[in-house]
Amino acid sequence: MTIVRSSDVNFKEVFDELLGRGKMDMEHVSQTVKGIIDEIRGEKESALIRHIAKFDRWNPSSGSELRIDPADMEAAYDLLDPKLKAALHLAYARIRAYHEKQLPKSWFETEANGTILGQKVTPVDRAGLYIPGGKAAYPSSLLMNVIPAQVAGVKEIIVTTPTPDNEPNSLLLAACHLCGVENVFKVGGASAIAAMAYGTESIPKVDVITGPGNIFVATAKKMVFGEVNIDMIAGPSEIGVLADDSANPKHIAIDLLSQAEHDEMASSILITPSQQFADACAIEIEAWLKQLPREEIARKSIEERAAIIVTETMEEAVALMNEIAPEHLEVATDNPFALLPSIKHAGAIFLGHYTPEAIGDYVAGPNHTLPTGGTAKFYSPLGVENFMKKSSIISFSRQAINEIGEACALIAHTEGLGAHEASVRCRLD
Repeated sequence: MTIVRSSDVNFKEVFDELLGRGKMDMEHVSQTVKGIIDEIRGEKESALIRHIAKFDRWNPSSGSELRIDPADMEAAYDLLDPKLKAALHLAYARIRAYHEKQLPKSWFETEANGTILGQKVTPVDRAGLYIPGGKAAYPSSLLMNVIPAQVAGVKEIIVTTPTPDNEPNSLLLAACHLCGVENVFKVGGASAIAAMAYGTESIPKVDVITGPGNIFVATAKKMVFGEVNIDMIAGPSEIGVLADDSANPKHIAIDLLSQAEHDEMASSILITPSQQFADACAIEIEAWLKQLPREEIARKSIEERAAIIVTETMEEAVALMNEIAPEHLEVATDNPFALLPSIKHAGAIFLGHYTPEAIGDYVAGPNHTLPTGGTAKFYSPLGVENFMKKSSIISFSRQAINEIGEACALIAHTEGLGAHEASVRCRLD
């Protein structure tokens, strides 16, 4: 694991490499993904079935076999361990309560001259949610994508999930039943994104696509953007931690590993003004690694993409973390809220010694679908507004157009747009 000081001669080189952590080389998969998308657009269901046979190793005889029977979802839910069922219900309730606070509102205001201006907010008609499946199924990701769509008021929710060997993940099916989702299709990868973007005989075209996925899914989402809206193009998971001597190195070490165990490409970065804490944390990381079921994955991530940076001050630590703009940011100090005004860029911020990032993945309430690779500088977490759109409302009275119409006509005339000018002037007294 890399431990560097901000005062080191080669620090800029090391730090620049960290800033490039989330860059995905999509070029090498673009040709493959484009071919998949073109085949779905041209052949629809027949191409989709062919892709499933190739990538997921089973052969549906028709498109009707792609849809999972809601009765199977209910059966999976009924078989859940009672404690797990209660945990999922707790997560659902907390996530829904949080997202209900995000609902944007329509508004209207009337000016003295009778002009009415406003904004009408409406949900999209149909949302497509991509949820990883197979052995690595995440019911939490289903909740995090379905619930904001439901809160937004989306009438039709389509879920696609890969099912290698035609074996749907029972936990994911149970979560679908808990959420009341009925339209779930056994389709994965770029094929699923293309099917939702352009529609097939069995999968309807959607208005927005959200959800995590591998580089093929991310590339496909990028390619279909414009045909549909998307949430974001997410890369490997990551965590940043700001900590001082008040933090417990054992706690911070396992928090860093909580992201490293996701993927060899995940990144875990600790920035601290304490050399003593940095050294202690490095020791604890090695101790924890030996206990992890996913040690091989986590170790490769830590060895190749993790870093501990020792700064002169906490102010310098915060400034560096703002440059990194991590997906998850933990602030492990005695008074974390004192640092909050200085934190500008992070997908989700976890404040205090008893707020591990993992709590946000499941039951805290805020969405865990977050911007990665530094895109927190301009992207926000997935939320209700991803499933809504806004229309401007404009209504002028006769008095109103007489008051400001001349200014409008003058600007139109200056731009050389005669019809624009005339359409206003013909209404003036």
